[in-house]
Amino acid sequence: MVDWRLTIKQVCNEMADFLIRKNESYGNSVFEPIGIFSNGNPLNNLNVRIDDKLNRLMQGNEYVGDDNIKDLCGYLILYMVLLEETQ
Repeated sequence: MVDWRLTIKQVCNEMADFLIRKNESYGNSVFEPIGIFSNGNPLNNLNVRIDDKLNRLMQGNEYVGDDNIKDLCGYLILYMVLLEETQ
């Protein structure tokens, strides 16, 4: 029988690695947006990303290679991190 506790920890650890790699590849744009076309704060910018991802899920539109559920979970984790940083 699978130990669900270990599976949860494994999935969370994999998600952490994914988010760190992805944010680094975007030049830390989540926490330090460069604001060329948008001058919103990081939380507002993340809200737009979450809205876009939810819209894509609702419309059934997915880009090849994208994992909308994983991306959405990642955005929500980043949202939690940003909330922690602002408190």
